[in-house]
Amino acid sequence: MRRGGILAIAVLLLAGIPALAADRTLVIDNFSGKVDSKGIPLGWELKENTGKADFKVECERGNYFFHLRSEDTSWTLVKSVNFDIREYPILTWRWKLTKLPKGGDVRKKETDDQAGQLYVQFPRFPEQVRSQIIGYVWDASTPKGTVLDSPSANPPPTKIVVLQGGEEKLGQWITEKRNVYEDYKNLFGEEIPPKVKRVSLWINTQHTKSSAECFFDDIVFQKAH
Repeated sequence: MRRGGILAIAVLLLAGIPALAADRTLVIDNFSGKVDSKGIPLGWELKENTGKADFKVECERGNYFFHLRSEDTSWTLVKSVNFDIREYPILTWRWKLTKLPKGGDVRKKETDDQAGQLYVQFPRFPEQVRSQIIGYVWDASTPKGTVLDSPSANPPPTKIVVLQGGEEKLGQWITEKRNVYEDYKNLFGEEIPPKVKRVSLWINTQHTKSSAECFFDDIVFQKAH
């Protein structure tokens, strides 16, 4: 890649805008340390549903990452994007959990709390009733590999995929990799999805009245070949 192209991608990343690296990779965020006046990573919007959000961009050995905490709260960070999941189907990210919400269980609405949650949103008009959402979560009680309809979404339809379950891997950085296009086809039974318009990170503990802690880094979509 020419120097000018590299500089252009660097500018986009610093501005908090998803960048295409040589048309192969769509970087959602690597949490480079750039934040706004409220400490929110550039390009993200904070939505507090219950209580006050607790978060910070942190750095360890030169690597930045995003630190989320919840104490009887529910909040999310949302980033607007606009791309075809068929072109960039592979989603990778790293996460580490250090505390799970006590009694959290995504299978029941009254205990639907998780420390680690990443959502990919496919809006349709009208969004409130027709948007399709896939959520990848780390649940305290539900076995890894479980796939279900979110008990808390009524509507729009939200499909939950449990990628990690329980305390076995607490304190470890885990790298996840999903073919979101294949997940979309399997979960919604459609070949042609709407464009991806939002990626969100969520943490909540308001149902179980407990606390949780999670870290995210290196959220990237890329081409399959």
